[in-house]
Amino acid sequence: MTTLQAQFVEAARAVQVEIFEEDSAEAVRQRAADLIRGEALLAWAPARLPYGVGDVLGAAKLVPPDADLPTRGEAAVGLTGCDGAIAQTGALVLGSRPGSPRTASLLPLLHVAIVRPDQLHPDLASALAADGEALLRECSTINLVAGPSRTADIELTLTLGVHGPGRVVIVIGP
Repeated sequence: MTTLQAQFVEAARAVQVEIFEEDSAEAVRQRAADLIRGEALLAWAPARLPYGVGDVLGAAKLVPPDADLPTRGEAAVGLTGCDGAIAQTGALVLGSRPGSPRTASLLPLLHVAIVRPDQLHPDLASALAADGEALLRECSTINLVAGPSRTADIELTLTLGVHGPGRVVIVIGP
C-alpha cells in the first residue's frame, strides 16, 4: 500500500467510511457482489465501473437510472466508481454524466464506491489539476462525498443518514 493510499484510508475511516482493500480484480468483484446481494440496486453503467464490477450486476435487482425519482428512491444500494479520491480528507470526487447518475450516491441508504489506486490524489487541488478540466466539460455536477450524510440540527445530536446514505463503503482495488 502506498503512503497516499494509507493516508486516504485513514482519513476515510475518520469520517466513518468502511474500507476494503482488495488485492485482485476478482476480489473487488466478489466484495461488490457480497455488498449488493439481494438488494435493489441503483448503479453507474457497467462500462463506468472499474475491475469488471459491471459483470456482477446481472444478478442484482437493478433500478433503472432513468426511472422516476420515487422508484430510484426505493434502491437500497447505490454502486459507483469515482472520478478521484482525496487522501487529505477521504472524500470521493463523483461527476454526474450519462452512465454516472449522481442519484446512485445520494438516494440509497448504502453507497458502495469502487476506487482504483491511480485515482488517489493528495488533495482537492491536485485532483482538479489532474482531472478538473475534463470533469467540467463532461459533467452536469461534481459531488464530493466524504462519508455518510450527517446532520446535527436535530436537538444538536449528530445523526447519520438523514439526508443521504447512512453507510458508505469504499472498495479499493489493486
